[in-house]
Order: sequence, then structure tokens, then C-alpha cells
Amino acid sequence: MDPKVFLLIPLYFTTIAYSAYNVLDFGAKADGRTDSTRAFLDAWAKACADQKPASMVVPRGPYLVGRALFQGPCRNSKLMLFIKGTLMGYTSYSTASEWITFKYVNGLSIFGGTFDARGQALWACKAAGRNCPGGSTVGPSPSTSWMQALTISQSKNVVLSKSKVKNSQSFQIAIIFSQDIKVEGIKISAPGNSPNTDGIHIHMSRFITITSSSMATGDDCISVGEGVSNAWIQNITCGPGHGISIGSLGDGGEKTMVQNVTVRSVNFRGTQNGFRVKTWATPSSGFVKEIRFQHGVMDRVGNPISIDQNYCPNPGSCPNESSGIKISKVTFSDVHGTSLTQTAIKLDCSKTNPCEGIQLTNIDLSYKRENKQKAKSFCRNVKGKNSGFVRPPSCL
Repeated sequence: MDPKVFLLIPLYFTTIAYSAYNVLDFGAKADGRTDSTRAFLDAWAKACADQKPASMVVPRGPYLVGRALFQGPCRNSKLMLFIKGTLMGYTSYSTASEWITFKYVNGLSIFGGTFDARGQALWACKAAGRNCPGGSTVGPSPSTSWMQALTISQSKNVVLSKSKVKNSQSFQIAIIFSQDIKVEGIKISAPGNSPNTDGIHIHMSRFITITSSSMATGDDCISVGEGVSNAWIQNITCGPGHGISIGSLGDGGEKTMVQNVTVRSVNFRGTQNGFRVKTWATPSSGFVKEIRFQHGVMDRVGNPISIDQNYCPNPGSCPNESSGIKISKVTFSDVHGTSLTQTAIKLDCSKTNPCEGIQLTNIDLSYKRENKQKAKSFCRNVKGKNSGFVRPPSCL
């Protein structure tokens, strides 16, 4: 069938004709019961194959969608996906690693909509202590294959705006092997007790921007993994969750790199951690450098400021070992609020590769307990300096 055509009139009175492909025209049913995967993929195929700018449209309503790979390369670099409805995953959990995936695309903008992965069945399986199919996310070299809700893979020039992502079995959003990705105005939600449900995970990617978004998860609100450079994260509300982390890194002994990451203007609400860098206490190589944590508000946060190079949540898996990852030029500035642990500042670095160039600037953290003990700092194998007001007193 012929697509509908509508006009966009941007600046300078330039008129661009867009082809619009509505999933309803391809057989999608907005009833939340009928599997509409094929209709979504067919609409995508038409939009992707169009030589002129094209859009894929998802009207209001609930749509049941199984695993869907929206794959390029496409024939145009001005592809838009307008979503007013809700995409719903199956309620049974899967051993597949991805649910909705955009791969090999260049020049895609995704606006609006809700992605509801419905991962509650897997969470219940884990909570019951059963052997849930799909691998393990604990210990070095995890073989995780529980489904991520929304994945952007091997793509560039992608915008994700004003969408909601919730209830993933694993990561809510994963950005992997990609560049020039912009995420803005996103709302991510999963219960605080849902395991391994990171809000946004970034891996082997560069020039990533995440702004003006809120995240409530059962793990890190944002986790920055290996091979990430030139990332900008700003105006984030985080909680519940485990905070915003660089890492964990070095779990497989491979060489890793994270460089030039700025995280600023974050409100942490009741999270386990605030600003954190973590590496496994296992032999590894690589570096983390030029990291800036700025303007953080800590509201009842477990560990507001943390560098942990002895990360090993699975006891016995890294006995008497030390991280080989070099951490340098990390700045924590303008961080204030309340800590739920007495050690509000923890800088625990590698004994074989100590941290260097760590800086604390204008820190004001108090210990929120009835016994009114004062907050304190802990330093090990770290070199750095302080500037401005620093409370608790620095151990640098």
C-alpha cells in the first residue's frame, strides 16, 4: 500500500516531504493481546527502505510485541519513530539477551511511547532462589542473557526523547558499540528490589549524552562500562537504585578504558551509592581517567562518594588479588547532603596500582543517624588534593 505523506516546514521555509508508515496499516492490533511483532517489523522495513525521509507511527493503545530487531542500514538518514502507544513484552521470561533492538542505523530519532518489558516473572524466580534459565550476573566473567528492554547497538546519530522504559528483566536501556547517541527526557522505572535492572548501561561507545531524565531501578541508575569515552550526563534524578557508576570494570582480566566522562547535577534519593568508580579486585589492565563528578545532592545515600578497587560481591572469587586498572584525574566537586553510612567518602584504591590525581572540592556531607556521630573519610592507596570546604575532613 502507498504510504501517507505529510509535510514538515522547518526553518528557512524549507519543505521536506515525509513518508509515514502507520503500524495499524500493516496489521498491528492495539489490544494488548494480539502479537503485533510482524506488523512493526514490516512497517520498519518500509520506512527503512524509503529513499526520502520517512517515519514509522505507533498510535495510542497497548501493543503486544515479542523480540524485535529493527535493523539497518537504511536508505535514508532522517528516519523518525513516533510512538504514542505502549509496547508490551510477554509476561514469561526469556533467555534471549534483547527485546527491542535498533541495530546498524544512522540518523534515527525516537519520540515518546512506553516500553514495558514486563520482567516480573524473572524477578520472582530470582527472589525464590530458583535456577532461572539465562545465566548469572554475579561473579567475574558473567554470562548474562536475560533480556534488556531497549538496546541501541552498532549505531550512530540516534536520538531517544521523551520515552518511558520500565520493568526490564535486565538493563532497561543498553547503548553498545555506538557513537553520537543522545538520550533526553527519559523516565525509567523498576522496583528497588528488582535485581540487575540498571537504568542505562553504556558499553564500548563514545560521544554519549544523557540529560534531563529520571531513573528508579534495582541497580545502577546509569552504569558506564568499558570502552566508553566522551560521555556527558546531566540533570538526572536517581532513586531508588545503586547510584551512578563507572564500572564495574576488569572482571574478565581484559584491558579496559574509560575516559573523559562528566556527570553533573544529579539528585540521589535513598540510593545505595552516589558517585562511584568500581573495579574488580582481579588481575586486569587499563585505565580510568578524566572523570568529573559535579553538583551532586545526596539525600540519605549509603555511600555518597566512592572509589572501590576491591569490588568483589561474590565472596571467594577474587582472593588476595588486586586490580590492575589505573585510576587518575577523578574530581568530586560541589557534593552535599546526607550519608546513611558513617564513611561518607571512601577512596579505596589498588595496592598494586594506586589512584593518582584525585580531587575533592567543596564537599559537605553529614552522617544521618540518631547517635549524631560525625561522618568520616577513608583513604587507601590514593594520592590527591583538596580545595575549598571539605566535610568530613579529607584523608587525602
